[in-house]
Amino acid sequence: MKERDNFDTDAQVAAEMAGFHAESRGGASDPLGAHAVNWRRMPDADAPREWVELRAWVEWFTVRYSIPVSVVPNCWWKHGALVEELSALHVAHLASFDASDSGFGAIGWHERLALATPRLSRAGAGCASGHSATRPRSWAGATDEAEWAAWASQAHAR
Repeated sequence: MKERDNFDTDAQVAAEMAGFHAESRGGASDPLGAHAVNWRRMPDADAPREWVELRAWVEWFTVRYSIPVSVVPNCWWKHGALVEELSALHVAHLASFDASDSGFGAIGWHERLALATPRLSRAGAGCASGHSATRPRSWAGATDEAEWAAWASQAHAR
């Protein structure tokens, strides 16, 4: 087979992908009507809708699956890690139980739930009988900037 002169496969793929847009896929990019929530970057204007949806799901989920207060305390929304876990489970649940699922979504979701349960327990630990505020971790002054700059100047992969 004769190689073509000046043919760059990467450039060809990049050129083709440059013309690929969400509109050309025929719809929104939210999979199966669900969307992951990026709580860190969410605009305040979107917050009320997202919080209401997540709260409704958390309240249903904890009753349906008999999740004890020791795992998901009533103050779940005050625990960032717990919010992230519950939010991820919520989206996975929506996608897994979508009508277009081939039949494996439900078991897949339950497998994910089993993996998430220990993380849920750790994320809300200590609040089974009322919220106990925790002091958030702070990075202020924790890193020696000169040491970091020296470290970050190399890949350290060898």
